[in-house]
Amino acid sequence: DGPMPQTRVVLRQALALGLRPILVINKIDRVNARPAETVEATHDLLLELARDPEQLDCPVIYTNAREGTATLDLRHAGTTIEPLLDAIVEHIEPPGGDPDGPLQLMVSNLDHDNWSGRLAMGRIARGRISPGDGVVVCTASGAGPRQRIATVLSVEALQRLPVEQASAGDIVYVSGLPDVAIGDTIADPEQPEVLPRLSVGEPTLRMQFSVNQSPFAGQEGILSSTSRQLRARLQRELLTNVALRVEDGPTADIFDVSGRGELHLAILVETMRREGYEFEVSRPAVITREIDGHRCEPVEECIIDCDTDAVGAMTETLGARGAILHQMRTDAGRGARLIYRAPTRALIGLRSQILTLTRGTGVMASRVVGWERWRQLPATTRNGVVTASQSGTAVAYGLLSLQERGQSFIGPGTPVYEGMVVGLNRRPGDIHVNVTKQKQKTNIRSSTEDFTVKLTPPRQMSLEESLDFIEDDELVEVTPKGFRIRKRVLSAELRIKIRKQAAVRAD
Repeated sequence: DGPMPQTRVVLRQALALGLRPILVINKIDRVNARPAETVEATHDLLLELARDPEQLDCPVIYTNAREGTATLDLRHAGTTIEPLLDAIVEHIEPPGGDPDGPLQLMVSNLDHDNWSGRLAMGRIARGRISPGDGVVVCTASGAGPRQRIATVLSVEALQRLPVEQASAGDIVYVSGLPDVAIGDTIADPEQPEVLPRLSVGEPTLRMQFSVNQSPFAGQEGILSSTSRQLRARLQRELLTNVALRVEDGPTADIFDVSGRGELHLAILVETMRREGYEFEVSRPAVITREIDGHRCEPVEECIIDCDTDAVGAMTETLGARGAILHQMRTDAGRGARLIYRAPTRALIGLRSQILTLTRGTGVMASRVVGWERWRQLPATTRNGVVTASQSGTAVAYGLLSLQERGQSFIGPGTPVYEGMVVGLNRRPGDIHVNVTKQKQKTNIRSSTEDFTVKLTPPRQMSLEESLDFIEDDELVEVTPKGFRIRKRVLSAELRIKIRKQAAVRAD
Protein backbone atom coordinates (compact mmCIF):
# COMPACT_ATOMS: atom_id res chain seq x y z
CA ASP A 1 0.00 0.00 0.00
CA GLY A 2 2.95 2.36 0.42
CA PRO A 3 3.32 5.06 3.09
CA MET A 4 0.03 5.80 4.84
CA PRO A 5 -0.80 8.79 7.11
CA GLN A 6 0.01 6.73 10.19
CA THR A 7 3.36 5.79 8.61
CA ARG A 8 4.31 9.45 8.41
CA VAL A 9 3.39 10.10 12.04
CA VAL A 10 5.32 7.14 13.46
CA LEU A 11 8.31 7.64 11.16
CA ARG A 12 8.61 11.33 12.07
CA GLN A 13 8.74 10.47 15.77
CA ALA A 14 11.27 7.66 15.24
CA LEU A 15 13.59 9.78 13.10
CA ALA A 16 13.39 12.63 15.61
CA LEU A 17 14.80 10.22 18.20
CA GLY A 18 17.77 9.51 15.93
CA LEU A 19 16.75 5.96 15.06
CA ARG A 20 17.87 4.34 11.79
CA PRO A 21 15.03 2.70 9.85
CA ILE A 22 14.79 -0.62 8.03
CA LEU A 23 12.37 -0.63 5.11
CA VAL A 24 10.28 -3.83 5.04
CA ILE A 25 8.01 -4.34 2.01
CA ASN A 26 5.44 -6.97 2.99
CA LYS A 27 2.81 -8.88 0.96
CA ILE A 28 5.05 -9.23 -2.09
CA ASP A 29 3.06 -12.33 -3.06
CA ARG A 30 0.04 -10.21 -4.07
CA VAL A 31 -0.92 -10.21 -7.71
CA ASN A 32 -1.10 -6.41 -7.83
CA ALA A 33 2.03 -5.83 -5.73
CA ARG A 34 4.11 -2.79 -6.71
CA PRO A 35 7.28 -2.99 -4.57
CA ALA A 36 9.38 -0.67 -6.76
CA GLU A 37 6.84 2.17 -6.48
CA THR A 38 6.47 1.58 -2.75
CA VAL A 39 10.23 1.80 -2.21
CA GLU A 40 10.39 5.01 -4.23
CA ALA A 41 7.50 6.60 -2.31
CA THR A 42 9.08 5.62 1.02
CA HIS A 43 12.45 7.06 0.01
CA ASP A 44 10.70 10.34 -0.86
CA LEU A 45 9.11 10.33 2.60
CA LEU A 46 12.49 9.65 4.25
CA LEU A 47 14.03 12.49 2.29
CA GLU A 48 11.35 14.79 3.66
CA LEU A 49 11.51 13.69 7.31
CA ALA A 50 15.10 12.54 7.91
CA ARG A 51 17.15 14.45 10.48
CA ASP A 52 20.49 12.83 9.56
CA PRO A 53 21.95 11.75 6.19
CA GLU A 54 22.66 8.29 7.61
CA GLN A 55 18.92 7.76 8.07
CA LEU A 56 18.46 7.86 4.28
CA ASP A 57 20.68 4.82 3.79
CA CYS A 58 18.35 2.06 4.97
CA PRO A 59 18.29 -1.60 3.88
CA VAL A 60 15.25 -2.86 1.96
CA ILE A 61 13.80 -6.26 2.91
CA TYR A 62 11.00 -7.93 0.92
CA THR A 63 8.83 -10.24 3.04
CA ASN A 64 5.85 -12.54 2.90
CA ALA A 65 4.72 -12.58 6.52
CA ARG A 66 2.07 -15.22 5.89
CA GLU A 67 4.71 -17.69 4.71
CA GLY A 68 7.39 -16.42 7.10
CA THR A 69 9.96 -15.62 4.40
CA ALA A 70 12.20 -12.65 3.59
CA THR A 71 14.64 -11.79 0.83
CA LEU A 72 16.98 -8.99 -0.17
CA ASP A 73 16.41 -9.52 -3.89
CA LEU A 74 13.04 -10.00 -5.57
CA ARG A 75 14.66 -12.19 -8.19
CA HIS A 76 15.37 -14.81 -5.53
CA ALA A 77 12.48 -16.06 -3.39
CA GLY A 78 13.10 -16.19 0.33
CA THR A 79 12.97 -19.41 2.30
CA THR A 80 13.30 -18.14 5.89
CA ILE A 81 12.88 -14.94 7.89
CA GLU A 82 16.61 -14.80 8.66
CA PRO A 83 17.45 -11.91 6.25
CA LEU A 84 15.19 -9.62 8.27
CA LEU A 85 16.64 -10.77 11.60
CA ASP A 86 20.18 -10.34 10.30
CA ALA A 87 19.37 -6.80 9.13
CA ILE A 88 18.01 -5.91 12.58
CA VAL A 89 21.18 -7.17 14.28
CA GLU A 90 23.44 -5.40 11.79
CA HIS A 91 21.75 -2.01 11.45
CA ILE A 92 19.87 -1.43 14.73
CA GLU A 93 22.03 -0.29 17.62
CA PRO A 94 21.51 -2.08 20.94
CA PRO A 95 19.78 -0.07 23.68
CA GLY A 96 22.12 2.29 25.44
CA GLY A 97 22.08 3.63 28.96
CA ASP A 98 24.35 3.27 31.95
CA PRO A 99 23.21 0.31 34.08
CA ASP A 100 25.17 1.69 37.04
CA GLY A 101 23.68 5.20 36.94
CA PRO A 102 20.62 6.58 38.76
CA LEU A 103 17.34 4.95 37.73
CA GLN A 104 15.30 6.44 34.87
CA LEU A 105 12.23 4.63 33.48
CA MET A 106 9.67 6.30 31.21
CA VAL A 107 6.13 4.92 31.65
CA SER A 108 4.78 4.27 28.14
CA ASN A 109 1.74 2.13 28.96
CA LEU A 110 -0.45 0.97 31.83
CA ASP A 111 -2.18 -2.31 32.59
CA HIS A 112 -4.06 -3.86 35.47
CA ASP A 113 -3.60 -7.15 37.30
CA ASN A 114 -6.08 -8.58 39.78
CA TRP A 115 -3.26 -9.50 42.16
CA SER A 116 -0.73 -6.70 41.69
CA GLY A 117 -3.04 -3.80 40.85
CA ARG A 118 -1.83 -1.14 38.43
CA LEU A 119 1.15 -2.14 36.28
CA ALA A 120 3.42 0.48 34.71
CA MET A 121 5.28 -0.60 31.58
CA GLY A 122 8.34 1.03 30.08
CA ARG A 123 11.97 0.69 29.01
CA ILE A 124 14.69 1.38 31.56
CA ALA A 125 16.74 4.25 30.15
CA ARG A 126 19.35 4.15 32.92
CA GLY A 127 20.13 2.25 36.09
CA ARG A 128 18.68 -0.91 37.60
CA ILE A 129 15.41 -1.79 39.31
CA SER A 130 14.49 -4.60 41.72
CA PRO A 131 11.49 -5.49 43.89
CA GLY A 132 11.60 -3.49 47.12
CA ASP A 133 13.57 -0.56 45.68
CA GLY A 134 12.58 2.93 46.75
CA VAL A 135 11.65 5.24 43.86
CA VAL A 136 9.87 8.51 43.16
CA VAL A 137 7.38 9.19 40.36
CA CYS A 138 8.15 12.42 38.49
CA THR A 139 5.05 13.97 36.95
CA ALA A 140 4.57 17.19 34.99
CA SER A 141 4.37 19.06 38.31
CA GLY A 142 7.56 17.56 39.80
CA ALA A 143 8.78 14.62 41.86
CA GLY A 144 6.31 12.93 44.19
CA PRO A 145 6.80 11.18 47.53
CA ARG A 146 9.04 8.16 47.96
CA GLN A 147 7.35 4.85 47.07
CA ARG A 148 8.41 1.21 46.93
CA ILE A 149 8.42 -1.18 43.96
CA ALA A 150 6.38 -4.31 44.72
CA THR A 151 7.19 -6.56 41.75
CA VAL A 152 9.22 -6.40 38.53
CA LEU A 153 8.01 -8.44 35.54
CA SER A 154 9.86 -9.08 32.28
CA VAL A 155 8.14 -9.95 29.01
CA GLU A 156 8.98 -13.21 27.26
CA ALA A 157 6.79 -14.00 24.24
CA LEU A 158 3.23 -13.62 25.59
CA GLN A 159 4.11 -14.20 29.24
CA ARG A 160 5.09 -11.90 32.10
CA LEU A 161 7.67 -13.47 34.37
CA PRO A 162 8.88 -12.05 37.72
CA VAL A 163 12.57 -11.15 37.87
CA GLU A 164 14.88 -10.21 40.70
CA GLN A 165 16.52 -7.38 38.79
CA ALA A 166 16.31 -5.53 35.46
CA SER A 167 18.81 -3.08 34.01
CA ALA A 168 19.12 -0.39 31.33
CA GLY A 169 17.60 -1.45 28.01
CA ASP A 170 15.11 -3.93 29.48
CA ILE A 171 11.36 -3.49 28.95
CA VAL A 172 9.57 -4.31 32.20
CA TYR A 173 6.30 -4.03 34.11
CA VAL A 174 6.46 -2.73 37.68
CA SER A 175 3.77 -2.67 40.36
CA GLY A 176 3.34 -0.85 43.64
CA LEU A 177 2.80 2.65 42.20
CA PRO A 178 -0.97 3.27 42.44
CA ASP A 179 -1.00 6.81 40.99
CA VAL A 180 1.51 6.48 38.15
CA ALA A 181 0.39 7.69 34.70
CA ILE A 182 1.61 7.42 31.13
CA GLY A 183 4.44 9.89 30.51
CA ASP A 184 5.68 9.88 34.13
CA THR A 185 9.30 9.05 34.94
CA ILE A 186 10.15 6.49 37.63
CA ALA A 187 13.45 7.76 39.05
CA ASP A 188 16.01 7.33 41.80
CA PRO A 189 14.82 9.20 44.92
CA GLU A 190 18.32 10.61 45.51
CA GLN A 191 18.75 11.92 41.94
CA PRO A 192 15.26 12.31 40.38
CA GLU A 193 15.97 13.28 36.77
CA VAL A 194 12.93 13.62 34.51
CA LEU A 195 12.83 12.26 30.95
CA PRO A 196 11.04 14.34 28.25
CA ARG A 197 7.33 13.64 28.46
CA LEU A 198 5.44 11.98 25.63
CA SER A 199 3.97 14.35 23.07
CA VAL A 200 0.26 13.71 22.48
CA GLY A 201 -1.82 15.51 19.86
CA GLU A 202 -4.71 17.68 20.98
CA PRO A 203 -8.32 16.42 20.56
CA THR A 204 -10.24 17.51 17.47
CA LEU A 205 -13.79 16.25 18.15
CA ARG A 206 -16.09 16.41 21.17
CA MET A 207 -19.14 14.29 22.04
CA GLN A 208 -21.48 14.19 25.00
CA PHE A 209 -21.85 10.89 26.86
CA SER A 210 -24.93 10.77 29.07
CA VAL A 211 -26.87 8.32 31.18
CA ASN A 212 -29.48 6.37 29.23
CA GLN A 213 -32.84 8.00 29.98
CA SER A 214 -34.97 6.28 27.34
CA PRO A 215 -38.01 4.18 28.33
CA PHE A 216 -35.90 1.06 27.64
CA ALA A 217 -33.16 2.07 30.09
CA GLY A 218 -31.88 -0.86 32.15
CA GLN A 219 -33.49 -3.54 29.98
CA GLU A 220 -30.54 -4.47 27.75
CA GLY A 221 -27.40 -3.38 29.59
CA ILE A 222 -25.50 -5.68 31.91
CA LEU A 223 -24.41 -2.66 33.92
CA SER A 224 -27.10 -0.32 35.18
CA SER A 225 -27.05 3.15 33.67
CA THR A 226 -25.97 5.53 36.44
CA SER A 227 -23.83 8.66 36.31
CA ARG A 228 -21.46 7.19 38.91
CA GLN A 229 -20.74 4.09 36.84
CA LEU A 230 -20.41 6.09 33.63
CA ARG A 231 -18.00 8.54 35.28
CA ALA A 232 -15.91 5.71 36.76
CA ARG A 233 -15.64 3.97 33.38
CA LEU A 234 -14.57 7.15 31.57
CA GLN A 235 -12.04 7.98 34.28
CA ARG A 236 -10.61 4.47 33.99
CA GLU A 237 -10.25 4.98 30.24
CA LEU A 238 -8.11 8.05 30.89
CA LEU A 239 -5.46 5.87 32.55
CA THR A 240 -4.47 4.22 29.26
CA ASN A 241 -6.02 6.47 26.59
CA VAL A 242 -3.71 9.47 26.82
CA ALA A 243 -5.29 11.36 23.89
CA LEU A 244 -8.75 11.35 25.52
CA ARG A 245 -10.19 14.22 27.54
CA VAL A 246 -13.20 13.97 29.88
CA GLU A 247 -14.93 16.99 31.42
CA ASP A 248 -18.14 17.50 33.35
CA GLY A 249 -21.10 18.50 31.20
CA PRO A 250 -23.94 20.93 31.84
CA THR A 251 -25.64 18.46 34.22
CA ALA A 252 -24.42 15.77 36.59
CA ASP A 253 -25.29 12.91 34.22
CA ILE A 254 -23.62 14.38 31.09
CA PHE A 255 -19.89 14.23 30.30
CA ASP A 256 -18.01 16.02 27.52
CA VAL A 257 -15.60 13.52 25.93
CA SER A 258 -12.99 14.79 23.46
CA GLY A 259 -10.79 12.64 21.22
CA ARG A 260 -8.56 12.51 18.17
CA GLY A 261 -11.24 12.15 15.55
CA GLU A 262 -14.39 10.20 14.89
CA LEU A 263 -12.72 6.77 14.85
CA HIS A 264 -11.06 7.38 18.21
CA LEU A 265 -14.39 8.15 19.88
CA ALA A 266 -16.28 5.42 18.00
CA ILE A 267 -13.82 2.80 19.28
CA LEU A 268 -14.46 3.95 22.85
CA VAL A 269 -18.23 3.76 22.35
CA GLU A 270 -18.00 0.28 20.82
CA THR A 271 -15.68 -0.95 23.58
CA MET A 272 -18.02 0.24 26.31
CA ARG A 273 -21.01 -1.25 24.50
CA ARG A 274 -19.35 -4.66 24.38
CA GLU A 275 -18.51 -4.40 28.06
CA GLY A 276 -22.23 -4.19 28.82
CA TYR A 277 -22.73 -0.46 29.31
CA GLU A 278 -25.76 1.37 28.00
CA PHE A 279 -25.67 5.14 27.52
CA GLU A 280 -26.47 7.90 25.05
CA VAL A 281 -24.14 9.94 22.85
CA SER A 282 -24.68 13.19 20.98
CA ARG A 283 -23.65 14.32 17.54
CA PRO A 284 -19.85 14.91 17.29
CA ALA A 285 -18.83 18.57 17.29
CA VAL A 286 -15.49 19.84 16.02
CA ILE A 287 -13.21 21.59 18.51
CA THR A 288 -12.15 25.05 17.35
CA ARG A 289 -9.43 27.37 18.57
CA GLU A 290 -8.64 31.05 18.23
CA ILE A 291 -5.47 31.74 16.18
CA ASP A 292 -4.44 35.35 15.44
CA GLY A 293 -7.98 36.49 16.13
CA HIS A 294 -9.55 34.04 13.69
CA ARG A 295 -11.71 31.01 14.38
CA CYS A 296 -9.78 27.94 13.17
CA GLU A 297 -10.64 24.26 12.85
CA PRO A 298 -8.58 21.05 12.39
CA VAL A 299 -7.84 19.96 8.83
CA GLU A 300 -6.96 16.41 7.80
CA GLU A 301 -5.21 14.71 4.92
CA CYS A 302 -7.41 11.85 3.71
CA ILE A 303 -6.04 9.00 1.56
CA ILE A 304 -8.55 6.73 -0.18
CA ASP A 305 -7.61 3.53 -2.02
CA CYS A 306 -10.37 2.13 -4.22
CA ASP A 307 -11.08 0.45 -7.54
CA THR A 308 -10.87 2.65 -10.62
CA ASP A 309 -14.59 2.09 -11.20
CA ALA A 310 -15.34 3.87 -7.91
CA VAL A 311 -13.28 7.01 -8.60
CA GLY A 312 -16.32 8.88 -9.94
CA ALA A 313 -18.39 8.09 -6.86
CA MET A 314 -15.51 9.08 -4.57
CA THR A 315 -15.02 12.39 -6.38
CA GLU A 316 -18.72 13.21 -6.15
CA THR A 317 -18.95 12.22 -2.48
CA LEU A 318 -15.85 14.12 -1.33
CA GLY A 319 -16.74 17.14 -3.45
CA ALA A 320 -20.16 17.32 -1.83
CA ARG A 321 -18.42 17.41 1.57
CA GLY A 322 -16.13 20.29 0.60
CA ALA A 323 -12.91 18.26 0.35
CA ILE A 324 -10.15 19.44 -2.00
CA LEU A 325 -8.41 16.89 -4.23
CA HIS A 326 -4.63 17.24 -4.02
CA GLN A 327 -3.42 14.16 -5.88
CA MET A 328 -4.88 11.25 -7.84
CA ARG A 329 -3.07 8.22 -9.19
CA THR A 330 -4.65 5.40 -11.15
CA ASP A 331 -2.97 2.16 -12.24
CA ALA A 332 -4.54 -0.28 -14.65
CA GLY A 333 -5.56 -3.36 -12.71
CA ARG A 334 -4.24 -1.96 -9.41
CA GLY A 335 -6.92 0.52 -8.42
CA ALA A 336 -6.64 4.21 -7.63
CA ARG A 337 -5.35 6.38 -4.80
CA LEU A 338 -6.98 9.73 -4.05
CA ILE A 339 -5.45 12.23 -1.62
CA TYR A 340 -7.80 14.90 -0.27
CA ARG A 341 -7.53 17.73 2.22
CA ALA A 342 -10.66 18.53 4.19
CA PRO A 343 -11.84 19.86 7.57
CA THR A 344 -12.39 17.20 10.22
CA ARG A 345 -16.13 17.95 10.38
CA ALA A 346 -16.43 17.13 6.66
CA LEU A 347 -15.08 13.59 7.23
CA ILE A 348 -17.57 12.50 9.91
CA GLY A 349 -19.34 9.38 8.66
CA LEU A 350 -17.22 9.20 5.49
CA ARG A 351 -15.54 5.89 6.33
CA SER A 352 -18.82 3.95 6.35
CA GLN A 353 -20.02 5.73 3.21
CA ILE A 354 -16.86 4.73 1.35
CA LEU A 355 -17.32 1.09 2.31
CA THR A 356 -20.88 1.23 0.98
CA LEU A 357 -19.95 2.92 -2.30
CA THR A 358 -17.02 0.57 -2.95
CA ARG A 359 -18.85 -2.57 -1.74
CA GLY A 360 -16.37 -3.09 1.05
CA THR A 361 -13.19 -2.77 -1.02
CA GLY A 362 -12.34 0.88 -0.30
CA VAL A 363 -9.76 1.80 2.34
CA MET A 364 -9.57 5.20 4.01
CA ALA A 365 -6.84 6.64 6.24
CA SER A 366 -6.50 10.17 7.54
CA ARG A 367 -4.37 12.33 9.84
CA VAL A 368 -4.57 15.85 11.20
CA VAL A 369 -2.15 18.10 9.32
CA GLY A 370 -2.89 21.45 10.93
CA TRP A 371 -5.44 24.15 11.69
CA GLU A 372 -7.00 26.49 9.15
CA ARG A 373 -9.56 29.28 9.26
CA TRP A 374 -13.16 28.13 9.49
CA ARG A 375 -14.76 28.02 6.06
CA GLN A 376 -18.27 27.42 4.82
CA LEU A 377 -18.89 23.89 3.55
CA PRO A 378 -21.55 22.85 1.01
CA ALA A 379 -24.96 22.50 2.65
CA THR A 380 -25.86 18.91 3.50
CA THR A 381 -29.47 19.26 4.55
CA ARG A 382 -31.18 16.10 5.65
CA ASN A 383 -34.87 15.37 5.25
CA GLY A 384 -37.01 15.07 8.32
CA VAL A 385 -37.29 11.85 10.29
CA VAL A 386 -40.19 9.57 11.14
CA THR A 387 -40.70 9.07 14.86
CA ALA A 388 -42.87 6.55 16.65
CA SER A 389 -46.01 8.10 18.10
CA GLN A 390 -46.84 5.14 20.36
CA SER A 391 -44.83 2.71 22.46
CA GLY A 392 -45.08 -0.99 21.77
CA THR A 393 -43.91 -3.49 19.16
CA ALA A 394 -43.71 -2.60 15.47
CA VAL A 395 -45.96 -4.67 13.18
CA ALA A 396 -46.04 -5.07 9.40
CA TYR A 397 -49.32 -3.17 8.98
CA GLY A 398 -47.97 -0.15 10.88
CA LEU A 399 -44.66 -0.24 9.02
CA LEU A 400 -46.55 -0.19 5.72
CA SER A 401 -47.81 3.29 6.64
CA LEU A 402 -44.22 4.34 7.38
CA GLN A 403 -42.98 2.88 4.10
CA GLU A 404 -45.47 5.00 2.17
CA ARG A 405 -43.96 8.13 3.71
CA GLY A 406 -40.25 7.34 3.65
CA GLN A 407 -37.51 4.84 4.42
CA SER A 408 -37.78 2.46 7.38
CA PHE A 409 -35.02 1.84 9.92
CA ILE A 410 -36.71 -1.07 11.72
CA GLY A 411 -38.49 -4.30 10.89
CA PRO A 412 -41.56 -6.06 12.30
CA GLY A 413 -41.19 -7.21 15.90
CA THR A 414 -38.90 -4.35 16.92
CA PRO A 415 -39.78 -2.76 20.28
CA VAL A 416 -40.30 1.00 19.95
CA TYR A 417 -41.16 3.91 22.22
CA GLU A 418 -42.59 7.37 21.62
CA GLY A 419 -39.96 9.71 20.20
CA MET A 420 -37.78 6.92 18.81
CA VAL A 421 -36.62 7.57 15.23
CA VAL A 422 -37.92 4.71 13.08
CA GLY A 423 -37.37 6.07 9.57
CA LEU A 424 -36.41 8.88 7.22
CA ASN A 425 -39.09 11.13 5.76
CA ARG A 426 -39.23 11.76 2.02
CA ARG A 427 -39.78 15.45 2.66
CA PRO A 428 -38.37 18.08 5.01
CA GLY A 429 -39.90 18.15 8.46
CA ASP A 430 -40.50 15.43 11.03
CA ILE A 431 -43.65 13.31 11.06
CA HIS A 432 -45.06 10.87 13.60
CA VAL A 433 -46.35 7.41 12.68
CA ASN A 434 -47.92 4.71 14.81
CA VAL A 435 -45.86 1.69 13.71
CA THR A 436 -47.60 -0.47 16.34
CA LYS A 437 -51.01 -0.08 14.65
CA GLN A 438 -52.59 -3.39 13.63
CA LYS A 439 -55.26 -4.00 11.00
CA GLN A 440 -58.70 -4.02 12.56
CA LYS A 441 -60.57 -7.31 12.35
CA THR A 442 -64.15 -7.51 11.02
CA ASN A 443 -66.95 -10.02 11.51
CA ILE A 444 -67.18 -10.65 7.78
CA ARG A 445 -64.30 -12.50 6.12
CA SER A 446 -63.68 -13.03 2.45
CA SER A 447 -60.67 -14.05 0.40
CA THR A 448 -60.67 -10.70 -1.37
CA GLU A 449 -60.50 -8.60 1.80
CA ASP A 450 -57.13 -9.79 3.07
CA PHE A 451 -53.95 -8.73 1.37
CA THR A 452 -50.27 -9.49 1.83
CA VAL A 453 -48.11 -6.76 3.32
CA LYS A 454 -44.88 -6.36 1.34
CA LEU A 455 -42.14 -4.44 3.11
CA THR A 456 -38.76 -3.37 1.80
CA PRO A 457 -35.77 -4.34 3.98
CA PRO A 458 -35.02 -1.67 6.62
CA ARG A 459 -31.91 0.46 6.40
CA GLN A 460 -29.28 -0.71 8.88
CA MET A 461 -26.81 1.95 10.05
CA SER A 462 -23.48 1.48 11.79
CA LEU A 463 -22.40 3.60 14.75
CA GLU A 464 -20.41 5.98 12.52
CA GLU A 465 -23.35 6.35 10.14
CA SER A 466 -25.71 7.02 13.05
CA LEU A 467 -23.42 9.74 14.45
CA ASP A 468 -23.25 11.38 11.03
CA PHE A 469 -27.03 11.06 10.54
CA ILE A 470 -28.35 12.64 13.73
CA GLU A 471 -29.05 16.34 14.23
CA ASP A 472 -28.48 18.43 17.35
CA ASP A 473 -31.94 17.57 18.73
CA GLU A 474 -31.28 13.81 18.51
CA LEU A 475 -29.23 11.21 20.38
CA VAL A 476 -27.86 7.74 19.68
CA GLU A 477 -28.89 5.26 22.35
CA VAL A 478 -26.11 2.67 22.76
CA THR A 479 -26.81 -0.72 24.34
CA PRO A 480 -25.07 -4.12 24.20
CA LYS A 481 -27.70 -5.24 21.67
CA GLY A 482 -27.24 -2.37 19.21
CA PHE A 483 -28.05 1.27 18.53
CA ARG A 484 -31.23 3.36 18.43
CA ILE A 485 -31.76 6.93 17.35
CA ARG A 486 -34.12 9.01 19.46
CA LYS A 487 -35.22 12.59 19.94
CA ARG A 488 -33.81 14.42 22.96
CA VAL A 489 -37.40 15.36 23.83
CA LEU A 490 -39.58 12.29 23.34
CA SER A 491 -42.99 13.96 23.43
CA ALA A 492 -44.05 15.29 20.01
CA GLU A 493 -46.31 17.91 21.60
CA LEU A 494 -43.49 19.18 23.80
CA ARG A 495 -41.10 19.36 20.82
CA ILE A 496 -43.62 21.47 18.89
CA LYS A 497 -44.05 23.76 21.90
CA ILE A 498 -40.26 24.18 22.27
CA ARG A 499 -39.94 24.92 18.55
CA LYS A 500 -42.61 27.63 18.75
CA GLN A 501 -40.97 29.22 21.78
CA ALA A 502 -37.61 29.28 19.97
CA ALA A 503 -39.24 30.94 16.96
CA VAL A 504 -40.80 33.62 19.19
CA ARG A 505 -37.45 34.36 20.84
CA ALA A 506 -35.79 34.58 17.42
CA ASP A 507 -38.34 37.19 16.31
